[in-house]
Amino acid sequence: MKVIEHIQRALQPSNPPEFSYEIVPPPRGRSVKDIIDIAEDLSQLNPPWIDVTSHASSAYYHENPDGSIVKRTYKKRPGTLGICGIIQNRFRVDTVAHILCQGFTKEETEDALIELNFLGIHNVLALRGDSLNYSKEISKNRTVNQYASDLVAQIKGMSDGQFIEEISNSEPLDYGIGVAGYPEKHFEAANFKTDIQFLKKKVDAGADYIVTQMFFDNQKYYAFKKACEDAGIKAPIVPGLKIIKNVAQLKSVPKTFSVDLPEQLVDEITESPDHVEEIGRRWALAQVEDLIKNGEKNLHFYIMNDAGLVIDLVKKFK
Repeated sequence: MKVIEHIQRALQPSNPPEFSYEIVPPPRGRSVKDIIDIAEDLSQLNPPWIDVTSHASSAYYHENPDGSIVKRTYKKRPGTLGICGIIQNRFRVDTVAHILCQGFTKEETEDALIELNFLGIHNVLALRGDSLNYSKEISKNRTVNQYASDLVAQIKGMSDGQFIEEISNSEPLDYGIGVAGYPEKHFEAANFKTDIQFLKKKVDAGADYIVTQMFFDNQKYYAFKKACEDAGIKAPIVPGLKIIKNVAQLKSVPKTFSVDLPEQLVDEITESPDHVEEIGRRWALAQVEDLIKNGEKNLHFYIMNDAGLVIDLVKKFK
């Protein structure tokens, strides 16, 4: 089932709100059992879909005893396609695989989409991705997607049977496509208006829905949603949320995700650091209640593989 179908179903007046989740593959060298345990925990919440993030390779440098430097490139968190296959086929939960521009050629993207289709996965989130920390050499017979809108166009083209090279006995691959939106502006965009224009390009290229970066101030989300409407963006928008669980995240979350934490939230945690999880849950609960009150029926949690934080909260709405 496509994500857009889940979204439309939840919008029916008689249906309760739906909560989806984003998880990340375990670090290189860890077991897939980590993800299976998380999926089992989330399955009790009957999620409409689960996102699985993707990570391009990074460069790591090692100094040999003779002083020479060796560069190695590998993924710190591999296994996105395999994890999607496990969740989709073992837990019968629709899975959204993150597909990136950065670090991948169009040919590699096409191969990944063919593999996902083989696994029965028909939803993707198209992202530009973080900049690489090394220069990846691209062969002359390979091409790349520079922007997420280019990636959306490639994926959408495959639904019309447009492949990079002739593939015998091939059939169109019809994917549900999501893209990212930024209520507080993408950190590289010149301004908020420009960022909305970039988002519209992604939707116009064929995206079905938008899921936002996490935010902690609902008013910023409402302003973002209004700006999208004013720009003529008609795709449904799914708000993204996260529960703060430790004091360190007061620094790591703004740095990593380029978002602001409200002064009130920071003050509460700073004054009562031993109760940070309780404060984080209470803040997220207030956000959810306000969003639902204002008509939101689909909400997305970035859980960072800690399902325990959201289970009790989500059960309040089941």
